[in-house]
Amino acid sequence: MLRNDSARPAGPVQPRGAFVLYLEGPGDRGIVNGWCRRLLPAQAGSLARSAVILGGKRPARAVEHFRSLGGASEGLRGLCVLDRDDGRSALGAEVEEPGLDFFTWGRRHIESYLLVPDAIRRSLRLPESDARIDLALREHLPDESDSAAWGELDAKRLLAPAGPVARVLGMKIPASRVARATRANELHEDVHAFFERLRVELGVWDVEVVR
Repeated sequence: MLRNDSARPAGPVQPRGAFVLYLEGPGDRGIVNGWCRRLLPAQAGSLARSAVILGGKRPARAVEHFRSLGGASEGLRGLCVLDRDDGRSALGAEVEEPGLDFFTWGRRHIESYLLVPDAIRRSLRLPESDARIDLALREHLPDESDSAAWGELDAKRLLAPAGPVARVLGMKIPASRVARATRANELHEDVHAFFERLRVELGVWDVEVVR
């Protein structure tokens, strides 16, 4: 395990009120929970289970729900996690709400961060020598340095039940299991940035990161 205290505040830690995590769908819940097992193991399970599912990219619904709980005036804090989808990450003034912050993935979908061949192999208990996943993805994945192309990549299609990886393997790709099988050093910097935000919101500073 690695201890991660990079988000530790310089001054005294202030008490934190109740926190609400908003996610687009149940698939996102499974992915976030899988990553939690590596980056926030003490909160794995409980954080994702308590998340509010929006039923799609519906930031206004998060605002409505947050207000119904009393919002910042009741000491609440919230974080709404959204896919970038069509490339527009800016949110309008109608979804601005004190105490409720928004985190938009740098890539098109949260699934974009699951395109790790070794993690997919481990999730399916395939041997390291099985190169079918690499071959299936090779023609679809851009160069690692091409951030613009990665930002537009439709990872949902690639990992879909009828997508190229599933067709080659003859089996579905379980997103939540891939997330659980992805090691900390394989996770993209966007995922680490998201968990830094979570640590700050939760007031968690001493974290044992599971390799």
